[in-house]
Amino acid sequence: MATYTAQPKKFMALCIIDILKKYSDADHRLNQKDIEDKLRTDYLMEVDRKSVKRNLVDLIDFGMNIEYDEIVRTVKNPRTGEMEENVIYTNFYLESDFSDSELRLLIDSLLFSKHIPAAQCEKIIFKLEGLSSIYFRTRVQHISKVPEDRTDNKQVFYNIEILDEAIRLGRKVSFKYLQYDTGKKQQKKLDESGNERVYIISPYQMAAKDGKYYLICNYDKYDDISNYRIDRIADIQILDEKVKPFKSLTGADGKPLNLAAYMKEHVYMYSSAPIRAKITLERRFVDDVIDLFGKDVRFIELADGRVQATVRANRESVILFAKSFIPWVTVNEPEDVRTEIKKTIEEGLKIYT
Repeated sequence: MATYTAQPKKFMALCIIDILKKYSDADHRLNQKDIEDKLRTDYLMEVDRKSVKRNLVDLIDFGMNIEYDEIVRTVKNPRTGEMEENVIYTNFYLESDFSDSELRLLIDSLLFSKHIPAAQCEKIIFKLEGLSSIYFRTRVQHISKVPEDRTDNKQVFYNIEILDEAIRLGRKVSFKYLQYDTGKKQQKKLDESGNERVYIISPYQMAAKDGKYYLICNYDKYDDISNYRIDRIADIQILDEKVKPFKSLTGADGKPLNLAAYMKEHVYMYSSAPIRAKITLERRFVDDVIDLFGKDVRFIELADGRVQATVRANRESVILFAKSFIPWVTVNEPEDVRTEIKKTIEEGLKIYT
């Protein structure tokens, strides 16, 4: 354990807070002697019992989230010889802003978010661990290894900052877009002339989905809604042009962006317009339908034991869901979606036969 340089007594209150933050929680409480010992060993500070108690009381009175027990003892006053009640504070611990389970949830979210580069992910996890005691760090050692299947783009957080500023200002941005080649290296997309393609975008909102971070926006060449992976954006710049109003776009139905509704309708983050589809499925897939399309799905029990589900989602999401669960899921409506799935199945059958 690292040892600090000797600290003057005027910093005692700060040192006590640091000790409680590192070494205490609801299951590991410190008495006053424990704190005195840590002040001597970690901070090389010569202390006495009365000064430590005074600083603890001052911190509690100041409103720090220090929990403690009060023990009332009857002792004889050496001056008067009378028995008096004396209140002793003990079993101190600092109540953290986050519970260990909340920190674990945040860390797990980082570990399985592929849009954050590994080195940056580890730095954030280290900061989160520092919000709890040393005992929490002991419990999370087995998840400290960051998965390797992550983005190679080191400018993710810079992209987020720039996009946040552009959205706040209502301004367009330009960027280049990355894609992997067969050597598993990210390269910038090229246009028809072989030059690096520059995208002019109206940004509206950023959203996380399935471990990836997306920009909901409009590609200036068209009048529909697009989604781009933020971890694949490079060379981003804010432009002087104002964004197109979201409600003017195809698929917006003349309304501003409702992020909750948009995410519910775009379960795979394809950007096609939402449709209302009727799907027949085996009962065992009801959970999957709710997980993907939310609880607004309407179910009807069928005579053959199967279920008909009516969902509202974007067209490509309905098609991908149906193809993923062939032959147990069938799209009944709309007819053009049904026809497209049928054509795909027929073409696939030719390949495999």
